[in-house]
Amino acid sequence: MRSLSKFLSLVAVLGAGASGTSLQQLSMDDLIQESTGIVRASVVSSRSAFVGRDLYTYYTVQVLEDLKNSGQPSAKQIDVAVPGGAAKGLRTVVPGAPSLTVGQEYVIFLWTSKSGLTQVIGLSQGLFAEQASDSSNPTLTRPAAEAALLDRNGKVVQDQPVSMKLSEMRARVKATLARSGSGKSGAPGKVNGQ
Repeated sequence: MRSLSKFLSLVAVLGAGASGTSLQQLSMDDLIQESTGIVRASVVSSRSAFVGRDLYTYYTVQVLEDLKNSGQPSAKQIDVAVPGGAAKGLRTVVPGAPSLTVGQEYVIFLWTSKSGLTQVIGLSQGLFAEQASDSSNPTLTRPAAEAALLDRNGKVVQDQPVSMKLSEMRARVKATLARSGSGKSGAPGKVNGQ
């Protein structure tokens, strides 16, 4: 419970007594700067497992391209943990948690905790699906987030779907990292804009 709670406390505000989850809205620049890595990858397999009392779905992804490396050598395969899943007769659904498809290619904004757990930053906000295409410059899409999003002032905002070419994503990552002066980053966001 500790690792899931820590992750959600960094990127989400759990409404007291509310049935839903509210996440801090992350701009594209936020995603780029606050992620510990950004990869273009293909999902190889998935499995669900408990970490303590928390249930995660682990997606093994084959790294096709490293768009942002936090100074560490790029791995060929990595496991990406998404909160929720089904195991041992139990099913947990976490609002806003993305679902990946085996065989699908994505651009994934990653955040790795001090404990080594690698997750999608901002839940579904950090996952862009590559549209099937023969093109060397495919379109990347992200639907509007299902969970309620809060701006930096704590006001609920309406999320919008995002669509861009892979070349645009590469250029945006490069430009944002150049402006910030680093390819490295810190934690995945602040709660309530603090």
